[in-house]
Amino acid sequence: MHMAKTIAIANQKGGVGKTTTAVNLAAVIASAEISVLLVDADPQGNATSGIGIQRGSFRRSLYHAIVLAEPIQSVIDCPPSLGLLTLNALTAAKSLLVPIQCEYYALEGVTELFDTLARIRRLHNPGLTIQGLLLTMYDERTKLSAAVASDLRDFYGQQVFETVIPRNVRLAEAPSYGKPIILYDIHSKGAEAYFQLAKEILAHDTKGVGPGIERKWCGPTATREAIRSPLRVNRRRTTLARGPAGRAYANTRCGPRCT
Repeated sequence: MHMAKTIAIANQKGGVGKTTTAVNLAAVIASAEISVLLVDADPQGNATSGIGIQRGSFRRSLYHAIVLAEPIQSVIDCPPSLGLLTLNALTAAKSLLVPIQCEYYALEGVTELFDTLARIRRLHNPGLTIQGLLLTMYDERTKLSAAVASDLRDFYGQQVFETVIPRNVRLAEAPSYGKPIILYDIHSKGAEAYFQLAKEILAHDTKGVGPGIERKWCGPTATREAIRSPLRVNRRRTTLARGPAGRAYANTRCGPRCT
């Protein structure tokens, strides 16, 4: 992901961790001193408030973010539907990341989403790839989470990220303070998971490019230093533009390294 790339984070089911993933993935990539454009394509505007910016405090629209943006890394938070906003986001994107909650109901919409992906490839964006399927809200105490994860890996294989986002109280609290998890509690399990996800994405262009892909997995006993390296947390300068329907984007640039 060293070249300019746009990742759309989409799933028509709500409550699966799309906004949480968009905000925290963008923040962690920015901490690696890579300029990131966070695009809030959901009229609810949760990605906007999740980085501490007041909704309705700017004039630019989603059009400026997707069509006129400079060629930098972009992360698009899509609404929980397969409507026009999501179709536009997938048309503009280079790859699709699909968060899937570790419950069986969350699996039902994946086929429909992939059907939409095939139509967009055929009609509008032939270069659109699958970045990967991301297991979210994983509860290691339950057999259900393990069963869902096992079924997805059996069926989709290498298209499923090795990184798993756990259920984590600190991760759920962070948006109420208008902060990504690395600025709210960098030592939490949620923060460590998103550092690991960013490393996995930065190391590998797409999950579905073919067989033989090797992915480095640090495992649960990895030290915090190994998880964070070479990603270093930075104070970021963030600007954001917003449209009349609650759509927003944030241009996140790294500042001086935190001490």
